[in-house]
Amino acid sequence: MVSFPRAVALDDVSKAIIEQLQIDGRKSYSDIGRAVDLSEAAVRQRVQRLTESGVMQIVAVTDPMQLGFYRQAMIGIRTVGDARTIADSVAEVDAVEYVVLTAGSFDMLAEVVCEDDEGLLELLNSGIRTIPGVVETEVFTYLQLKKQQYNWGTR
Repeated sequence: MVSFPRAVALDDVSKAIIEQLQIDGRKSYSDIGRAVDLSEAAVRQRVQRLTESGVMQIVAVTDPMQLGFYRQAMIGIRTVGDARTIADSVAEVDAVEYVVLTAGSFDMLAEVVCEDDEGLLELLNSGIRTIPGVVETEVFTYLQLKKQQYNWGTR
């Protein structure tokens, strides 16, 4: 039986604070307070609790292309052995942005960001394919990003 972490119960005010920050992560606590009918101090305390508990992060999202990383790809990885341990090793590779274990034809997917095709080839041959337990990779090169968002909300 698969066990999932217990979901954190959020009240409507905490959800509203998260939604405000998803719209603009730089919004001041006083502006958020006005939007959710709380004091600046109360918003600050709630944001601190939400970040310390791991419910949310406040980060800067960059455009890789504008920073000189022109090649993005998703790599399907087939493995032999404990996929969890292999995923931990894949996650340690610098160019890997995220790793997910999957069901289906791949054991995991890894999103990577490289400067160019030569960097992607180097990452594959000297990085991912050298990890013990990786038996096959399939690269899905991104040609154009049509949608990327982080504001799916709290439902």
